[in-house]
Amino acid sequence: MMRQLAVLALAMVVTSGCKRSPDAVPDAAPAAQAPAPKEDSSGAVLLFSADTRGYLGPCGCSENMRGGIDRAALQVMETRKGSRPVLYIDGGDSLFGEPTLAPAQVPQEELKAKTLAEAMKRMGLAVRATGELDDVRGVTFRQSLGLPELPPGGVKLLPAGARQVGVVAAQDAAQLVQGSAEARKQGADFVVALFHGTVAQAQAAAEQPGLEANLILATHTASEFSGEEHKRVNATVPVVGLQSKGRELLRVDLSYGPQKGPFAPVKSQDETDREAAALDQRMAMINKEINLPGIDPQLHKLKQAKLEELVARKQQLLTQPMEIPTGTNSYSVRFLPLESSLQGQPEVKALITEYDREVGKLNLTWAKEHGQDCPAPKKGEAAFVGSKACQECHQEAFPVWEQSKHSHGWATLEEKGKQFHLNCVSCHVTGYEQPGGVCRLDKVAGRENVGCESCHGPGSIHAEDPTPKNIVRSPGRELCVTCHNPENSPHFDFATYLPRVLGPGHGAASRGPK
Repeated sequence: MMRQLAVLALAMVVTSGCKRSPDAVPDAAPAAQAPAPKEDSSGAVLLFSADTRGYLGPCGCSENMRGGIDRAALQVMETRKGSRPVLYIDGGDSLFGEPTLAPAQVPQEELKAKTLAEAMKRMGLAVRATGELDDVRGVTFRQSLGLPELPPGGVKLLPAGARQVGVVAAQDAAQLVQGSAEARKQGADFVVALFHGTVAQAQAAAEQPGLEANLILATHTASEFSGEEHKRVNATVPVVGLQSKGRELLRVDLSYGPQKGPFAPVKSQDETDREAAALDQRMAMINKEINLPGIDPQLHKLKQAKLEELVARKQQLLTQPMEIPTGTNSYSVRFLPLESSLQGQPEVKALITEYDREVGKLNLTWAKEHGQDCPAPKKGEAAFVGSKACQECHQEAFPVWEQSKHSHGWATLEEKGKQFHLNCVSCHVTGYEQPGGVCRLDKVAGRENVGCESCHGPGSIHAEDPTPKNIVRSPGRELCVTCHNPENSPHFDFATYLPRVLGPGHGAASRGPK
């Protein structure tokens, strides 16, 4: 009897916590688990990021903006569903976007760097190089993130199926030559150099005798906007540079022959590149039309659907296996743009959502505890007074402004929970960080949106003595592009956009109809 009770108790322990559906068969045997797919040792896939510059994702100021660490994560994880081994490698300059930070920026930027590092861990980062934009908060902070790092001049071999991939971190030509030779000495079959410099600098370094690399990834751009497009130089040792700010990945497909030996580029690569470039041209044209101010909603919907169709075609083109000659050691190099219609990996997407929620609280708390008001204007200079002060004398201009996106600039941030993000607020508040303006996130009341003074300058003197001489009457393109820059507004055209903010009482007579 005691033995029967013991068996019954054991069965209850085993089955406790398990729920059966109403239709379950009580005594059905558990289904046999499918065997894990056998790893394909005939090749490998390498995926690279670099020059992310502290970007978790695009700002969202324009439609269909590329980028996002969550989209990058999904590409890595989807690639891992294949049979070939996958290595994810980062080239550095990824954690921060500026070489120096103001005290108010520190809470936000540190939290962003931690979020990026956590995302990279979840993507299975194999190794990464570092640059000066990773050390903005010091080496100790960078190392505390716990990422697998390769110091300048360092070499690391990574198993990639039947071969070994050597990764070299180099900051000059000497390290490039020495590192590649050391990688070969250690047994690397395919060598990738992460060169901390521009494509032009990497190309010059690649001319050095004794270089034994197969591919050089230039991981650093000269300025914030110099990495708007990717680059590829097909020299003796190919050199590539990614589009910066996390807008794309580099994919390298390796195919192994029966014997070890040199790797040759896949000849069908050129045809793929041409087809991808043709799709890019069509996508760019449609995207520009989608972003035109005042586009008809129905036309917008049709063009957006066509754009997403082209994105899907290009994605299939860039991720399908290349035609590899049998019995050879070959490789192909492809850029993988992270288009807006691509999905993000749910877990990493949740990290970004948590960051957005927490960083606003951090910034607002910091402003209340440490924030300082903007300095007063110098004697004889105007201060900001807010748009309401303009309305009494310029009532006829306000209906035009109220129908524009400028009047809803603050609301667009609130909708996304980014009204206290330091990366965003400056272009959505009138007079931000200007003398007599707003310098504290907890004191933006009355200055929300892109108001009159955003274009016409501070208006206190004009409000006291309204004359054409003490106000900017016709702001030019130079002022507009401070916010409508290549990143936030890549399709901005002054002549096209200007009529959209003009109307009766607001420049229509002098500048043309709305």
